[in-house]
Amino acid sequence: MHFLTVPTPFFFFTGKGGVGKTSVACATAVELADRGRRVLLVSTDPASNVGQVFDTTIGNTITPIRSVPGLDALEIDPEEAAEAYRERILAPVANLLPAKDLQAITEQLSGSCTTEIASFNEFTELLSDTSMTEAYDHVIFDTAPTGHTIRLLQLPGEWTSFLDAGKGDASCLGPMSGLDKQRSTYRAALDALKDPRRTRLILVARAQESTLAELGRTQSELADAGIVATHLVLNGVLPDSEAGDLADAIHAREHAATDAMPEAIARLSRDVIGLKPMNMVGLPALRGLMSSAPTPAEVAAPGDGAVDMPGLAAQIDRIEADGRGLVMTMGKGGVGKTTVASAIAVALANRGHDVLLTTTDPAAHVSHALADGIPTLEVSSINPEAATRQYREHVMATKGRDLDDAGREALAEDLMSPCTEEIAVFQQFSDAVRQARRRFVIMDTAPTGHTLLLMDATGSYHRDIARHMDEGATFTTPLMRLQDPAYTKVIIVTLPETTPILEAQDLQSDLERAGIHPWAWVVNNSLAAAQPTSALLSQRATAELSQLATVARTSDRVAVIATQIEEPATRERLVSLTASQE
Repeated sequence: MHFLTVPTPFFFFTGKGGVGKTSVACATAVELADRGRRVLLVSTDPASNVGQVFDTTIGNTITPIRSVPGLDALEIDPEEAAEAYRERILAPVANLLPAKDLQAITEQLSGSCTTEIASFNEFTELLSDTSMTEAYDHVIFDTAPTGHTIRLLQLPGEWTSFLDAGKGDASCLGPMSGLDKQRSTYRAALDALKDPRRTRLILVARAQESTLAELGRTQSELADAGIVATHLVLNGVLPDSEAGDLADAIHAREHAATDAMPEAIARLSRDVIGLKPMNMVGLPALRGLMSSAPTPAEVAAPGDGAVDMPGLAAQIDRIEADGRGLVMTMGKGGVGKTTVASAIAVALANRGHDVLLTTTDPAAHVSHALADGIPTLEVSSINPEAATRQYREHVMATKGRDLDDAGREALAEDLMSPCTEEIAVFQQFSDAVRQARRRFVIMDTAPTGHTLLLMDATGSYHRDIARHMDEGATFTTPLMRLQDPAYTKVIIVTLPETTPILEAQDLQSDLERAGIHPWAWVVNNSLAAAQPTSALLSQRATAELSQLATVARTSDRVAVIATQIEEPATRERLVSLTASQE
């Protein structure tokens, strides 16, 4: 593996859920430990399954992996980190401020920004304090900080006091309010991230067009923050030896995706890891991950991968029965939210219903051409960049109108916060939600982190309205509409793999805490439903059955979409997708 040549003290593996970051990070840790190095493996992934991989209870303390001499592991729980972060900020003022002010601060500290900052806060000492890691030759991080987190940390320190004076817009005041005292620590951590002699940033992806396009955006965001990726790992690539209709189609898609990958990604040093039939659990699997030699499990006879679960058409029938309403597809990037939303919209429109298909996802590939020939289907998008630009201009023209030059400069710095985008999108999002009173609105939402920030904005608006209404007055906010099962159906989209399902379960828990109850789950791209003839894909199909059983225990309404020979990228293929399930 090229990325293991002359290994650096720090390794960061980043990429979206389900691409195999944890597996590659764990295999790297085992490889380096097998070379006689002292290694610390750290996970900041909210869906971490490092403990499951090594069959060891780990948690938020450094824990030796007994089966691998020289390897220790640590799992940082983002929710625990966020709670500790909130407590650290609130404790000094708990007895000094009125209850109303404490409630307002707590609300500001309830969002995803806080979780991101708190998680980074937990491992900055590992990067900045050499005494913390001097016992180790290598520290391996499963998941890197996002470009969003880095941009937050790079904002000027003085803008928080400017917001405290009431002159700015409190887009990130809560999450940022505890940072000033630790800016020197953060600066040292960021310096370590930016130094290629100390840190190696490895991008992990599947050979899929959408995954590689999203990875290109991740690389660009981090590069803007001064953090340069040097290596690419393409994981789970189907070996050329596999044959059959579905295998041939996958080969063609993977080759097309790698040929079309963003130029900046294509220039990186590249390693390719072949698709394995087994889950990456246990040392034999981890030690075989980076090897091209077959293991006994890889040449085992394929099992029965058949699955008996309803398809998408059955859920569309239930959606249609209401005659109108809001349908939101939610989940991590790359699981197929856009495909599911588009298929539902086309099916309803073809049945004669008035349908709006819209997206809040900046990476969405919903095509306006989709509506051609379907007079009852409208396709639109909420452009985050345009919305943010309009929002900044509005704030500068109103709140910034009477400020002096220094004040306007500070306000402009505040408005460069990445949280501003979520607030700016809110008004357009709310308008789409309102339209579901009279028509079907199918909303393809952004990847989970962005969606939760948007939900936070919705919740904050709801609480603000409630505080300012007269007692007994009636009102309806967007959050109330999302919480109303007669108005909104949230569909969680996932893949039949461990990490995407764990992430989807976390999303469901987050939504439940906000009073939003998911209506159904859709498991996309299922080999078990496709029943492939290739030996390797058949083994993968059999391995999916336990994951499908997990989903069935999580939700009482589940649809499964089989892996397609032709990608459902046109209206005709979307129609076929739903029709084939009936």
